[in-house]
Amino acid sequence: MAMVDWRIQGYDYSSCNCAWGCPCQVMAPPTDGTCRAAVGFEITRGHFGNTRLDGLTFGGLFAWPGAIHEGNGEALPLVDVRATPEQREALLKIMSGQETEPGATFFQVFFSTLTKVHEPRFLPIRFAIDLEQRTAQFIVDGLIEARAEPIRNPITGVAQRARLVLPDGFEFTEAELASSTVMTRSSSPIDLSWKGRHAHLTRLDITGHGVVRAA
Repeated sequence: MAMVDWRIQGYDYSSCNCAWGCPCQVMAPPTDGTCRAAVGFEITRGHFGNTRLDGLTFGGLFAWPGAIHEGNGEALPLVDVRATPEQREALLKIMSGQETEPGATFFQVFFSTLTKVHEPRFLPIRFAIDLEQRTAQFIVDGLIEARAEPIRNPITGVAQRARLVLPDGFEFTEAELASSTVMTRSSSPIDLSWKGRHAHLTRLDITGHGVVRAA
C-alpha cells in the first residue's frame, strides 16, 4: 500500500542538555552521557493527504538514559489545541514515524528508540522564532518553558554566530546554533532543567521520504 503523501514546511526549535554544538550531531556521545530535549515546530505550510496543517504548532519532551541510539527513551507528544481531530491524527502519525520510509526522517528514527510514550496532550502552544537573531521560545503554560538566545563570548558578552552544516542531515542541512534555557513544571511527567546549553534553530521542510533538499 502506498504511503500517504505529506509535507511540512516551517520552523524547528530544538534544545537539549548537551553543550553548545551538541556532540550527538556529529556522532559523538552526549555531553553528560544522557540525552534530554524539548522540541517545538511551527508549520507555515503543510498537508497530510487531504488534511491541511497550515499554521499549527506541535512538539514534544524527550529523555533517554544514554545516547539516543541506545534506546529506552521516553516522550510526551504535544499538539496545538486548535488542531481538528483530523489534524491531530495527522500530526501524531507524522511524529510517530508512520507513513514514512524507514530511517528517512528524524521523527521515525527517534520514535523507534522510545520504550515509553505518554498520552499526547492537546494544549495552547506559544512558539516564536527569529533565525537572524538566534532567538526562540516554545512555551506551554504550566508544562514547559524553553527559550533560546544567542551564544555569547564569556569575556565580552558579545553575541557570537555559529552554524551547523550537515549536507546529509536527516533533520536539516543547515541550522543556527544558540543557547537554551529550559524548565519543565510540575505537570510534566518528564523533568527537564538547564541553562546555557545547546539549541539549534532552522527551517523545516520534510516529507515521508526525508528532508527536501535544494536542487
